[in-house]
Formats: sequence, structure tokens, C-alpha cells
Amino acid sequence: MKRRVVVTGLGAVTPIGNDVESFWNGVKEGKVGIGPITRFDTTGYKATLAAELKDFVAKDRMDPRTARRMEPFSQYAVAAALEAVENSGLKMEEEDPYMVGVIIGSGVGSLQATETNEKKLMEKGPSRVDPLLVPKMITNMAAGNVSIATGAKGKCTNVVTACATGTHCIGDAFRAIQYGDADVMLAGGTEGAVCPIGIAGFASLTALSTSEDPLRASIPFDKDRGGFVMGEGAGVVVLEELEHAKKRNANILAEVVGYGATADAFHITSPAEDGSGAARAMENAMKEAGVAPAQVDYINAHGTGTHHNDLFETRAIKLAFKDAAKDVKINSTKSMVGHLLGAAGAVEFIVCVKSILDGFIHQTVGTTETEEELDLNYMIGAPAKQEVRYAMSNSLGFGGHNGTLLVKKYEED
Repeated sequence: MKRRVVVTGLGAVTPIGNDVESFWNGVKEGKVGIGPITRFDTTGYKATLAAELKDFVAKDRMDPRTARRMEPFSQYAVAAALEAVENSGLKMEEEDPYMVGVIIGSGVGSLQATETNEKKLMEKGPSRVDPLLVPKMITNMAAGNVSIATGAKGKCTNVVTACATGTHCIGDAFRAIQYGDADVMLAGGTEGAVCPIGIAGFASLTALSTSEDPLRASIPFDKDRGGFVMGEGAGVVVLEELEHAKKRNANILAEVVGYGATADAFHITSPAEDGSGAARAMENAMKEAGVAPAQVDYINAHGTGTHHNDLFETRAIKLAFKDAAKDVKINSTKSMVGHLLGAAGAVEFIVCVKSILDGFIHQTVGTTETEEELDLNYMIGAPAKQEVRYAMSNSLGFGGHNGTLLVKKYEED
């Protein structure tokens, strides 16, 4: 028997707010966190905008000495995780630490550490390379640092599936609790890749928007969309076995009821053109939950603002939802915070939980007009106030990785 899994804590560090409350208020206001890149001089770069964090001070969110030994992606993960644990009311001293685990991933780890030390290597020789380069750089250090910061001693892994990382981390944490590997999991994704090689690399791939207008740069599903805007931040949630949560009188925010994961086996950067892989992930999540397409109120789409993603994801929704596709409300949080890469799915999962709690579906900000085949309800022009009983979150990653999470309003049986 699979055990029931609920959400009891949320933590987020985003371009429109450095905690969940300020982030969610920004979402409801339609706040856009995109602007000119300040991390480095963008002269000569094709893309000059990003969704950077504002006023994030790591030493104010964690042990200052420890923070100095972490790269940004790890700092963001620890900050979000500590908030999620506090939000959940979990007291580690009252838990079996070996039944509390961590699955937090990053798509690329620290490109900055690689950049800096490659320059040292070339200019000053190998003896000048930072002895902590490797533990600062590798993607699993977000999960490792969160484990150290919280005292969680259970299953500690990281999934790396590019832009689907956060979703797959939460999905695998969901599975770990369902089948008894853990009672509690800290799960999500983190990213801090706004740096020269990150921007140049994605721009060379023609994946980034070259718009110079922050309000028309990240415009998912718009006929004039031209690529995504790089974002940074982290999202971490506390997932918990239902009876464990009830026993400690936790505030249950929502229930995770379905998870689908598939591969397109098609192309390294483009989703399958017919949307079949992503459709199957959605179908699998609904099948596990025992939910019909017509019961899903809302989809937080991957919605990157690239031509291929938005078109092929729309086809996927039509395949999975059939006649119900025209009725489900769809939006993209990336219209406000840009694309957080490995953190995107986790932050967007948090949006789904908050949408259920508040009965609010946000607008796809900046998007004004779609094109012929993009004919679904992408929440253009205004948000909606309505009951949200079932919310779905999609993530599609380079390499053909598809992930879908289905979350439900919690109801006592």
C-alpha cells in the first residue's frame, strides 16, 4: 500500500521575493522581477536581461562562516530549506533524523566557480586553483548543505534533469515517502547561473530572449515570444507522510496525489513535436491520482517563452486533456520570475499549493496575443479568483525529460 503524502512546509527565494509570503504577494500583484543584468558587463552579449535576486544576503539567512564556503546555488537552497522547515513546524530534535531526507537538485551547479578557477588556472597556474572548487561546484552540494544545516540524516540525493530538476526532485521525494524510505523529505530545486558563461551559453543556443523590454521579454505563449529569460533562486518544500503529519498536529497545506515522469527520446533541446512525451507524464500523474482531465482546475505550465516549448506543450495538453483542454486554466509563472532552470519546477509547485490555499490563479503577465495553434486559456489579461481543488505542474528539460506533479486540496477522509 502506498502511503499518503502531504505538503506541510514551503520555502522560496525568488526574483520577486526572498521568502514565500513576499514571493506569493508578488505573484498576486503580477510583479515582474526581470531587469538589466547587474552581475557583469553585458556589452557584446545577445541577451542583456535576467531575473536576478534582489537584496539576498546569505549571512542573514544562515551561519555566516558556512555561507562563505558555499556558492550561490547552495546558499539559495539552504535559505529556502530553513524557511520551509520553520514553516512546517518540524522539530528535528523530536524526529528520527534517519527518517528525514533531502532531495534537492540544481541543473548546472556553480558555473561561477568554474569560470573563476579556470581563469586562475590559465593565468596563475594549477597551484592557485581553489582547494574547495570541487565541493563548491558540484550539483549535489545543495542537498548536502541542506542536510548539514537541518540535521536530516535520511535519504540524501539530487536529481539533475536540467529544467525538470525541481519537479523530479519533488516527485522522487514523494515516492520515497509513499514506499516508506522516509517519513519527511525536504525537496526542491535551486539555481544561481546568472554569470557570463551561463548567459553566453544559453544565448548561443538561441534559447534566450534578446528583448530589452523587461515587461515583454518573458512572454510565454505570445505570438512574439523569442526565448526565455534566465532567472535564479530556489524552492524547497516539506513533504510528509499523512499520519506522521497528523500525529504532530502539523498544518497540512495540500496533498500530493500524482507524479508522472517520461522521456521524449527525440532531441537534446526540443520537446517531441507532437507533445506525446509530456502528455504521457500528465496522463500518468492523473492515472495515479484517479483523476479525470475535467477535474483538473489549473495547470502551471513549463511555459518558457521559446517557440518550440510553448507550441509543443500546448499540443501535449491537448493530447492529455482532450476535450477538457479548452476549459482548464493554464499559466506560466516564468512570465514574472524568468526561468529558474533547476529551481523552476519547485517554485512553480509552490505556486500550485498557494493557488489551492488562496483560490487564486495568476495571470501570465506580459503575454498579450497568441497565434493560431495556441488557442487554450493561458490566463491572458487578468488573474482568476476561484476554487482550485486539483492543480498540475509541468516541467520539460533539455534531454527530453518530462515531469508532472498533481497536487490536491487536502481533505480529511
